[in-house]
Amino acid sequence: MNRHDFTLAGAPLVALGSGALWWPGQSLLCVSDLHLGKSERIARRSGTPLPPYDTRDTLTRLGGDLAQTNARVIVCLGDSFDDIAAADALPEEEKLWIARLQAGRRWVWIEGNHDPGPVEMGGTHLAELPVPPLTFRHIAKPGASGEISGHYHPKATIRARGRSITRSAFLADRDRVILPAYGTYTGGLRSHDQILSTLMRREAIAILTGHNMHAIPMPR
Repeated sequence: MNRHDFTLAGAPLVALGSGALWWPGQSLLCVSDLHLGKSERIARRSGTPLPPYDTRDTLTRLGGDLAQTNARVIVCLGDSFDDIAAADALPEEEKLWIARLQAGRRWVWIEGNHDPGPVEMGGTHLAELPVPPLTFRHIAKPGASGEISGHYHPKATIRARGRSITRSAFLADRDRVILPAYGTYTGGLRSHDQILSTLMRREAIAILTGHNMHAIPMPR
């Protein structure tokens, strides 16, 4: 398993190369910003067609992480759907796919700014989820500690062998972890953006996702 191990508030956590966060002690897998149905929403609002494979690709990767970890608890950290209409418009095949992934597991949908209300899917719908010593919410709160959040789709850049490599990244310090976007077709916010620099401590690290993960001082 491609991974980077670290701790937050005394809880041993694992950043996976896929962008998922694994908490072995709770058998809990956390993913953020799936944005399921994004291609449908873009076509509906702008008339610009995109290949409608984003949801299937995202669910395939999520299924792979579930198979690897055998997680019993799944936390989707908000913006799981690109909007409520996109959730309603998912093909029946993809709704059944989600139901199969949920089977036998506790599944928690955290409300995001793109999907701020109940969605007609199985599982529990919450504004945030406390699992001491950690709290799971969509958007980071300044001053919070032991916090797992998403929303910002962080990305970071490293330079190697004369070239720059930019990837989605976890941002982590002693107070919080901000997860990368897990969904296909999601963009990102550079780690040196002012809002991320303000939220994260000076000693924060960026953990770049991918087949070869890298943990570096968070670029500012």
